[in-house]
Amino acid sequence: MVQDLYILMIAAAVVSIVFKFLKQPVVLGYIVAGVLVGPNLYGETLVNADNVKAWGDIGVLFVLFCIGLEFRLKNLISSGKIAAVGASTIILGMMVLGYLVGMDANFNMINSLFLAGMLCMSSTTIVMKVIDEAGMSKERFVKGATSILIVEDVVAVVLMVLLSSIAIRHQFEGAELAGKVVDLAITLAAWFVCGILIIPTLLRKIKKHLNDETLIILSLGLCLGMVLTAEEAGFSSALGAFVMGSILAETVESHRIEKLMLPLKNVFAAIFFISVGMLINPTSLVEYWYSILWVSLVVIVGMIIFGTLGCWWGGATMRDSMLTSFSFVQIGEFSFIIASLGTSLGVLNPIVYPIIVAASVVTTFLTPYIMKAALPCYTFLYNHASASLRAKIDRREQEIATAESEASSDGPSIADKARHAVRHTFITKRLVNLMIKNMSAHDENAG
Repeated sequence: MVQDLYILMIAAAVVSIVFKFLKQPVVLGYIVAGVLVGPNLYGETLVNADNVKAWGDIGVLFVLFCIGLEFRLKNLISSGKIAAVGASTIILGMMVLGYLVGMDANFNMINSLFLAGMLCMSSTTIVMKVIDEAGMSKERFVKGATSILIVEDVVAVVLMVLLSSIAIRHQFEGAELAGKVVDLAITLAAWFVCGILIIPTLLRKIKKHLNDETLIILSLGLCLGMVLTAEEAGFSSALGAFVMGSILAETVESHRIEKLMLPLKNVFAAIFFISVGMLINPTSLVEYWYSILWVSLVVIVGMIIFGTLGCWWGGATMRDSMLTSFSFVQIGEFSFIIASLGTSLGVLNPIVYPIIVAASVVTTFLTPYIMKAALPCYTFLYNHASASLRAKIDRREQEIATAESEASSDGPSIADKARHAVRHTFITKRLVNLMIKNMSAHDENAG
């Protein structure tokens, strides 16, 4: 295991230095490092694939946990319309395109539906990494983009239930789907009540006892606890990591936790992208090159069109809509999960998985370059738009600027006031004090 980690780190360091010298995104360097150490280039792997996969899965959790730390629940609420309309437009539009691509390839209905599910989800990890490397993490569109990605992850859980039901029974099980949606709503509500209302208060109570070591251990413990809770509830572990990050983002220690987590996030994120690169088979790239290019083109064009329209219809500016859509032009991690689900159920055509993996790598490679083209494309669209469309774009920009100005001049939001009120209710205080008392009693007994 130590040898595996040594090879991964050296390969990632060398290749990333080369890519930095070439002024290319380091994410691409990690993927290339995965190809170099993977089993498909030389006929044998230089590292244990199971170990890399396990570390990569942990990397996804840490990355999403850190993304949650940078996100605020009030941002999701404030961008609710963009998240709902944008995600709905992207998911429905891409599923229709994916289904048509499957039928055009002479797949049966089930394979076409699975392909549709694989093509409608972008990668939160890749999107946030590319945005960060482009120096745009503080841009206005990031809030809406993150909100859309969250909604996509939640929808992906429900979508997997639906696809499983169709694959097993060859019919739509509406009751099972409705039950899953209700379970998700109840679970998220419970997480919100227990997390947002109790954990921030608890951390304030014990703040003076939290040095850096204790704080990072406590944060990781809470993160992994929420991951296990999510898995036990039948939901994505990644969703659990993100939710706990969002909960801790509401605490007074959020920026401190974020700073402490950064080295861990960078290390395990690198391993995750290496694990993606290890899935690339150069032979498959040659054998299915036409299908891979066709799927990649469908994803890129579809995401740009439906992403831009969805965000615009949701109330975003045209500039922010295009920045968002141009960053979504890759196939996400949930595509691999859906592909594995179809394979385990024995309903997925064997050629689909290598095509999806290769298309994911191709679109991931192209994402940074396509995102750089967003602003030039916006300028071209604005300069060549009709007078009426240009007037609408200008009016939307003024409306958003006015709304932001009014929001910054206002006091705490209604959500903030409600949360503050509940935090200081008798019941919440009693719960926190009881928890602290029990912890103190346990320490005294242990001593």
